[in-house]
Order: sequence, then C-alpha cells, then structure tokens
Amino acid sequence: MPFLLVLTFIVTIHELGHFLVARAFGVKIDRFSIGFGKTIISRVDRRGTEWRLAWLPLGGYVKFSGDLDASSVPDEAGLAELRQRVIAESGPGAERDYFHFKPIWQRALIVAAGPAANFVLAMALFTVLFSVVGERIVAPRVLNVVEGTPAAAAGFQPRDLIVAVNGRPVIEDADVTRLVVMSAGDPLTFTVERAGGPVTLTATPERRLENDEIAGRVRIARIGLGLGPLVSSDYRFRRLNPIEAAGRGAETIGETVGTTATYIGRIFIGKESGDLLNGPIGIAKAAGGVTRLAVEADPAPAVMARNLALTFLSFAALVSIGIGIVNLLPIPVLDGGHLLFYGYEVVARRPVPARVQEVGYRVGLALLAGLMLFATWNDLQKNGLFTFLGGLA
Repeated sequence: MPFLLVLTFIVTIHELGHFLVARAFGVKIDRFSIGFGKTIISRVDRRGTEWRLAWLPLGGYVKFSGDLDASSVPDEAGLAELRQRVIAESGPGAERDYFHFKPIWQRALIVAAGPAANFVLAMALFTVLFSVVGERIVAPRVLNVVEGTPAAAAGFQPRDLIVAVNGRPVIEDADVTRLVVMSAGDPLTFTVERAGGPVTLTATPERRLENDEIAGRVRIARIGLGLGPLVSSDYRFRRLNPIEAAGRGAETIGETVGTTATYIGRIFIGKESGDLLNGPIGIAKAAGGVTRLAVEADPAPAVMARNLALTFLSFAALVSIGIGIVNLLPIPVLDGGHLLFYGYEVVARRPVPARVQEVGYRVGLALLAGLMLFATWNDLQKNGLFTFLGGLA
C-alpha cells in the first residue's frame, strides 16, 4: 500500500505538469483525476474542470476537452468534426481553447511538462535529502580482491586507490561500481595509485548471479573488487546548503538518466539482457526492501521514523526519474511519441497522416505491453516466484 501511494503521488505530479502548462496556455480541461475507476469524491471548479478522486490508486490522468481517444492522438476527420461542432456551439474562435488547435510549440511544451515535472520533483526531493542528511563520499579504495576474478587477473592489490576508469576521473566508490555494471564484456582501463605512483590495469567485467536483498536474484557485471574506506582520508561527509544541494540533486538526476540511457542502449545492441529492468512487482519488492532496511537500522521510534521518511524520499525521487524517462521514450502512446509526431509536423509542415498515427498508436501499445510483460517476467524470475510455484505443482 505505501508503494501504491508513492506511485500515485508521483504520477499525479506528472499529470499536474501537463495540467499547469495547459492551463497557462488557456487549454480547456474537462477532468483531472487522481486514481482510476469509480469516483469517491469530485467537484467542478469555476473553469469547468472536474477534480476527481477515484478508488483505484494507480496514478491518474488529465482529460483535455475534445480528446478523441485516451492517447490524445488527433485524427484529421475527427478534428474537422470537432472544430465544426465547437464553432457551431460557441462561435468562431472558441476552438482556440482546445488542445489540438493550439500552436505546435504550445502542444509540445504541454506534453513535455509531464516528464519535466517528474525531474523537478526528483530534484526537489534530492535537495531536501542533501540539505537534511548531507553527502557521504567514500573513496574507491580496494579493500579486497576476489580470487579467480578479472580483478585478480588484472593485478589489483588491496590498498590500491582507483583514480580513473578509461581516463575518466572517479571520486567515490559508487562511480566505479556504476561504470563496471554498465560495461559487461567491455575491457576497462583503471588508473590506480599504488605506493605513491600511478599504475594502469585492465579488467573486463563479467556477469555473475547474485542474490540481492532488495533487487532479488540478478545477473550483474562485476570484476571482483571490494571497495571501501581504509584510512580516514577515504571517508568524507559534508552537509550542503540548499543551493549546493539543488546542484548535487541535478547531478544525481543527470547520472541516473545517463546510466539508464546507456543500459537501454546496450539492451538494443545486444550487450545487456535487460535483467536489471524492474516491473511493478520488482519496484514494490524494492520498496519493501528499503523500508525493511530503514526499520532495522535503528529500533528507536524517533530514529526509525526519520530513517523511513528519508528512505521513502530517496526511493520516490528515483521512481520519479524512472517515470520521467519512460514517458520520454519515442513510443506513440507515451509523451515521447507525441513529441516525435510534433517533430515530424515541424519538419514536414503538416501533421503525421492519420493512418500512420493509428498504426503507430497500436504498435506503441504493443511495445508498451511487451515491455511491461518483459519487466514482469524479470520480476518473477529475480524474486524466485517461479521456483515457489514449481514447488506447489
């Protein structure tokens, strides 16, 4: 239930982004719904928009006046009919209050405002986290080297300090982990400080099966290093003021988006299996896992409540980034698909043909359904549900 509430909050912010920009451009809006299904409460504001709370907390939606279908993809014949009806009912010029008759740049901004709202929310949450908690930086110092691994073959030694990977400077252990995880099968060149001088080592990350208490059973790229602080200078903690925290939040969002884009790209070129993609089951399990860790960290009620609040803020920020990224994918059902169509309209100086939009919408639905099925399949495998069901047979 907490996961559903977090998801509904994040999707509501997404839809609020669409809503606020649309209202700023004078678009007529029929409904803003939080949740789906049967209405619990509703009211109509002075502009004629119905604000609705529904019983199924799985997100929400904005319905612009004149939307011809759930995708907001216009059909030329339908738009012509809509234009005639609006003019007949309200007079010439009334059609300018409808989304599909707005200038293309306004439509594009309205569509982009949803994902943008997700990134703004994530930055606000990270700003709070970095301001309240601060930032912990652990240097990428080698604590141990696992025998029989690429790291051992490359010649890594305990106490080595990794300062660069493929010529890119690294500051903390998380930087090294992120680069290794995204480089399965690709040789990486590490520059390490050893006995006061630089040493160059090359290791190729290999996928191995791991049981993670949050992510479940996953295949993930590793080279066989344990990283962590050995001396006092390896560990730093700093509390950030709001401006610094906002900047660090923006950097975190950029790192997350970059890592996600890299991973998706590697899936398409066949270098990743997609094992790290999570569906609803995996995300819900992760929410439960981080909650459990926050509770177990300290049993004192006040500390536990603080840990839970901070954990959920961090989790919500990451989920918000994920929703923003997914919605920007160039799939016609999603915001990115609409932006793709608008890009064509700008270049060709005419809308995408209705038939192409219809086919694109159907293909988009199929792709989205396939992505969800694939992610759910991953969830079932990673969390051992197939093994459990097999035991019941």
